[in-house]
Amino acid sequence: MEKARAILLQRWTGEIPIYAGAAMLLAACAALLASQGVALSLAPILANANLFALSILAIAVLLAVAELARSRPREPIAHLRTTLADHRMQIAGGLPLLALLVLLMPFFSQMKAAIPLFNSYSWDADFIAWDRAIFGERDAWEILQPILGYPVITALLGLLYQMWFLLLFIGTLWFAFAPRAAPVRRQFFLTYVLAWTIVGGAMATWLASVGPCFLEPLVGDATFAAQMEYLREANEQVPVMPLQVQQMLLDWHMADAGGLGSGITAMPSMHVAICVLFWLAMRRVSRRLAAVFLAFLVAIWIGSVHLAYHYAVDGLVSLIAIIALWKLSEALLAGWDSRLARTRQAALRTNTVPAE
Repeated sequence: MEKARAILLQRWTGEIPIYAGAAMLLAACAALLASQGVALSLAPILANANLFALSILAIAVLLAVAELARSRPREPIAHLRTTLADHRMQIAGGLPLLALLVLLMPFFSQMKAAIPLFNSYSWDADFIAWDRAIFGERDAWEILQPILGYPVITALLGLLYQMWFLLLFIGTLWFAFAPRAAPVRRQFFLTYVLAWTIVGGAMATWLASVGPCFLEPLVGDATFAAQMEYLREANEQVPVMPLQVQQMLLDWHMADAGGLGSGITAMPSMHVAICVLFWLAMRRVSRRLAAVFLAFLVAIWIGSVHLAYHYAVDGLVSLIAIIALWKLSEALLAGWDSRLARTRQAALRTNTVPAE
């Protein structure tokens, strides 16, 4: 038991930069919101906790079924209790990260919804110009349309785009609790915290933009009217899920709602940012899984443009930002580990020097 506790303490000590960084960044977000008279709400936190509880329940059921199918025990309940007891330290080790995950997204949602309080949506014209500079004075969706402009393909991309949310729940739980994720766990979560606060918070506020699907209703610019018309026509043939989500986000924005998942922002793309992070982390876990997540990253990036959520440069900025934060996290953790090693060596020398 003492050895297990020592292992837990060593893990949590190594993860201190994650929690310290999250605490400082979340405190900064709370202060910024308070400066605008926005009080933090408990409702989004409870909603997020419920989603994580459902995710944990689903994972637990699947794991239990798999274990019983593999072992075929005579007493299934007793066997599952023993299996759970064998993994109790592994479960305990990930609980602080679970608490962090429950808190992080609600803070981001409230910051995202509060962007108009800090900056006006004034960057869309620039990002349209950047895209056209890259794609020969054409909008990126026009380049993709001859390939993707079929209702079935659009609907499939829409479904894939919605499946991205599994990364926020199932994917992050895997990194928090799975033993296989241990070598990359700390770098993943430190980058994850920085991604939501710096990329999804600070950069999104600085580069405030609404994206193609909201450009006409919020800014009065009909540049992407033809794209939205295609998406609506496709939806009449095969349901395109993101259209319902876009309408919901627009309704929330008009109603000044600040619940979980609310707010409108295009640059940078957090869909692409999180996919980049998972790809970078999976490269340290499995080459095959890394290839799968790279393909998912490409599909989400393309889908974000085709479905009118983002400009192509939104994903490009996210790619560059996450790679930079990944490198920064690696350096910060290396510095922390070096400090811990010096502290342990000093304690060891103190404990081994004979008393005079």
